[in-house]
Amino acid sequence: MKKIMIPVGVLLMGGAVKAQLSPLPNTENYIQTKTYLDYNGTSPTKSAETVQYFDGLGRPKQIVNVKASPLGRDVVTPIVYDDFGRPVRDYLPVPQLSTNNGSIYSQNSSLVDFPVGDPQGLYTNEKAFAEKTLEKSPLNRILEQKQVGTAWGTKPVKFQYDTNIDGEVKKYTTQTNWSSGTTYGPITQSGTYGAGQLYKNTITDEDGNKTIEFKNGQGQTLLVRKVLSATENADTYYVYNEYNQLNYVIPPLAAIATDINTVLSTLCYTYRYDGKNRVIIKKVPGKGWEFIVYDKADRVIMTQDAVMGASKQWLFTKYDQFGRPAYTGIYTSTQAAGTAGRAAEQALADALATNAVKRTSAAGFTEASGMPVYYDNNPATSYPSTGIKVLSINYYDTYPADSPPVTNAFAQPLLTDDPAQARTTKGLPTASYVKNIEDDGWTKNYTWYDTKGRVIGSRSKNHLGGYTIINHKLDFAGMILQTNTYHRRLMADTEKKIVEKFTYDSQNRLLTHTHQVDTNPVEILAQNKYNELSQLDSKKVGGISAASPLQQIDYKYNIRGWMTKINDPSALNGKLFGYELRYTNPINTTYAPGRHNGNITEVDWRTAKDNELKRYSYSYDALNRLNFGHYSEPNTTVPLENHYGETTEYDLNGNIMRLYRNAKNTSNGLAMQIDDLTYVYSGNKLTKVTDASQNYLGYAGGGNTIGYDLNGNMTSHIDKNLKSISYNHLNLPNSFKSNSTGISGNSTSYLYRADGTKLRKAYNYTKRGEFGETSEAQTITDYLDGFQYTLEGYGLICVECPVPVPDLQFVPTAEGYFDFVKNKYIYNYTDHLGNVRLSYMKGGSGIEIIEENNYYPFGLKHGTDNPNVGNRSYQYKYNGKELQETGMYDYGARFYMPDIGRWGVVDPLAETSRRWSNYTYAYNNPIRFIDPDGMQAEDKIKIFNNGNIERTKDNNAYDTITNEDESKSIQIARTNVTKDNPTGDSQIGSINKIPLKVPGMDEAPGGEQFTFFQIQNYDTATQFFEFASLNTGVEFRQELFSFSDGGSTNMITTNGMKNLVFGVGDVFGKDYTFSTGHNVGNSTKAEMSHSHPDENPFWPSGYNNHGKDSNPTFTPGLPWYDRKSANATNNYVFSKYLHNLNGGGYIKYNTEKATYTKTKK
Repeated sequence: MKKIMIPVGVLLMGGAVKAQLSPLPNTENYIQTKTYLDYNGTSPTKSAETVQYFDGLGRPKQIVNVKASPLGRDVVTPIVYDDFGRPVRDYLPVPQLSTNNGSIYSQNSSLVDFPVGDPQGLYTNEKAFAEKTLEKSPLNRILEQKQVGTAWGTKPVKFQYDTNIDGEVKKYTTQTNWSSGTTYGPITQSGTYGAGQLYKNTITDEDGNKTIEFKNGQGQTLLVRKVLSATENADTYYVYNEYNQLNYVIPPLAAIATDINTVLSTLCYTYRYDGKNRVIIKKVPGKGWEFIVYDKADRVIMTQDAVMGASKQWLFTKYDQFGRPAYTGIYTSTQAAGTAGRAAEQALADALATNAVKRTSAAGFTEASGMPVYYDNNPATSYPSTGIKVLSINYYDTYPADSPPVTNAFAQPLLTDDPAQARTTKGLPTASYVKNIEDDGWTKNYTWYDTKGRVIGSRSKNHLGGYTIINHKLDFAGMILQTNTYHRRLMADTEKKIVEKFTYDSQNRLLTHTHQVDTNPVEILAQNKYNELSQLDSKKVGGISAASPLQQIDYKYNIRGWMTKINDPSALNGKLFGYELRYTNPINTTYAPGRHNGNITEVDWRTAKDNELKRYSYSYDALNRLNFGHYSEPNTTVPLENHYGETTEYDLNGNIMRLYRNAKNTSNGLAMQIDDLTYVYSGNKLTKVTDASQNYLGYAGGGNTIGYDLNGNMTSHIDKNLKSISYNHLNLPNSFKSNSTGISGNSTSYLYRADGTKLRKAYNYTKRGEFGETSEAQTITDYLDGFQYTLEGYGLICVECPVPVPDLQFVPTAEGYFDFVKNKYIYNYTDHLGNVRLSYMKGGSGIEIIEENNYYPFGLKHGTDNPNVGNRSYQYKYNGKELQETGMYDYGARFYMPDIGRWGVVDPLAETSRRWSNYTYAYNNPIRFIDPDGMQAEDKIKIFNNGNIERTKDNNAYDTITNEDESKSIQIARTNVTKDNPTGDSQIGSINKIPLKVPGMDEAPGGEQFTFFQIQNYDTATQFFEFASLNTGVEFRQELFSFSDGGSTNMITTNGMKNLVFGVGDVFGKDYTFSTGHNVGNSTKAEMSHSHPDENPFWPSGYNNHGKDSNPTFTPGLPWYDRKSANATNNYVFSKYLHNLNGGGYIKYNTEKATYTKTKK
């Protein structure tokens, strides 16, 4: 029997430590993997071990996670095939009663409910597998997919494959013209497609909602149809020109227009291209034209929106010689505005032979605000170089000359930039400087690493002169054991120190989290307990004694892993808050029929404040938009019905057309209507809201016209007493001014960094004294690395008053916040959306509830909630976002208006959700979704068909990799995700690009650019390589380099060519240095995989399609290049066409032979 044993991590220990893998019986084929999680200096102390077993055909048949459950028991996943050898069932992992130390478990080879049993009874009366029904053809297409769970046994997702019928799909066409270096063309509807001209794929979800996709013979999506009813569809059309470029996207509201040209500007997306297939001009609905300039390496170097275009300003990015962003800023052009100006700027950029700045040891130049920049600004080698204002600077490899000394609280081995050391910071980001937008202040950030290249510390010098230092103590596997945070607002202030400690179980599940502020007693924030499926079962919160927590929070889940309970609202039993979610099993089915597609149909909650059970029941339309939230209090003597109900109606784009809202009449206890809103639009822009209820308790009403700027930002809203709103270049509001006629009228101003981080808020208002006198006052809030300060309500014209000093109010914790004013920990109960529902603290006589919040479905607070008796500066409520004086919530990228359920600014990522209005909140399903920052929630890395790769967002614990039209994607988890580093560290290193001209071969185009980046984890690198290979028309290469000290790394490269790809050693030679400190010359190329994008040939050049010699004498030339250059220990070709396999396959080869293998095993 074949055995492969892979110890992972032990080689990093060095010395004489050997891998210890317990031998398993020789009766099975298996791969045994052991990853060491901790090490005491002489031997491993924790490990994660997995054994994957294979049958005689090489197919996986069982996976054993050894001692992986919280009780140290094996967790087994069976894999069973149908009579045709197809894996039609996906079984859930099953915890066992003990451990077999990796040995295989007895397994039924038939398609039974529990092939390895359910010894702990965790799945009693449940269907613990998902099941596919496949088409009876060689294509094996899915016809039905039933999810796990008995409730889903009769609710499959259905797939139907067909062709269109005559007249079913409109036919839009465009004729490409050329002007000022860009394509343009009118759009017309020329009838409909005839029968059988398009592929038609229909997906019907568990609740019968249909999505139909129509594609042409080239695989281009022409129409995505969402079926609303038998007579109404929401259609999104995609229109391509004769060069297969996406020219227009027509959202549903535009698709019903009689003449598409009448709504093209207000409702449609438009894209124009240059001769290199690059989008250079685009228009998003509600915004003006946007322009893009590239360099010769196809990198975006300048962008301009409509507001910046009015003043001839551009945002620019300059790259270093490795293609890394070096510094960014605003450039003021002397060229004409519009398309002609863009063409002129492009010509100036194209005139450069290269476009890269060089790092300098002394200041290359000094920015206008006085900041020295340690890069050059040579007009001969980078563009633009004059008329620029620098906003951010990024340093790599070495620390800039003005860097502070390193604070290494835990005396861990430190990675330095000293070239004499074996390992250095070369290839790593070391510092970033970010300027304030509204003034000339700067924030300087520095990052420190250990000798494994892991972040162990950071220092941020704020714009006021103070600092925040964060040090991490890491274990062998990189888990954080302790974090020390040191903070000062000003250098003259007393330093605040916070110490957090973490403990983990044998599989690195978090067990305890403690928190200490200065010399206060250590507070136990959380003590976690897990069930045998590794789900959080309970959490003890608060207190200084492990035996006496303030609260214990219990969690329940359904078979799908969806949360169903936070405590039990039907019986609190001493808990302060209970919360229950229902999906398929609502109680009030009159208003909330059961749903199986993930929509929440009912929520119950109860607090210890009034001990009344409250309920919202929800109904949805066929687009999963919330129609109705019905409120009730079913256990009261006279059950309250719909006292806080909310009803919405939408247009096809998801714009709210009508909103009805009730509240409780405090005088008679009955429900009364407080809102009967009608919305008026121009395109997607809300221009007016009228309220027929004439009740001031809800939306203020008034029906005044709402104003917008050229970027689609709301600039006035008189109904909200907002006379004017101004924005910075990030479309963030930096000023609100009221329509009041008092002494000066209320106003709010904001200060931001160039990366969008909010630093300060100044609220000016009229202050009323004890005897009714009025004066101008101001409240200033500083936001510094989580520490929030407030200078409360001092007079603006107080000449003799002492210089005011702001008070440190609070700092957030994982369970709430620490109140510096009260010197107490405040704990928050939050629901599944992150809404702060109840806050409490330890008082003198026990637990004290200090705040309770209840919300309408779209986020407006109920008017009868208990007032906040906690820290008034802590205004984080709905979705955990800060409520502003304007009544809006600050989400980071946009401000949200809960009273009307929409944003006031165009979605910065509108192009990822083009069938929705770009002002819509959470897809109009605020019970299921949140909008974490006002944009979509993932890091996005787009791989274009020509091999170009662009990172477009960086704000979440996942990287989302998409193909060019974003129809396909994968997610890659980020590492080192912590409270202090919530977005973690991307596994995908800096995407570097350099100009590299390579002649074409076999009449194929040559290469213009070499793209390369590093991924440490082998599986992640393989996942990225395969996705890129499957979704582009060029060759990619993955190289695995191993080092003499046991470490390794991976490089991904592409030339953007369809028949040749280089590696970093080919381009830079043996001295190319990885971020680990090793270089190509002192490493071994353990593996090299490259892709063949064409259907023929897909075998390595030098071999025919049977793996035989095609030219044994190695005649020089391209046809034998693969075989001749097989210089790695293992060499592979990957082809998406190989043997017509879905997902492609590999051919392993060397200089002697080539053999097919589906995976790299």
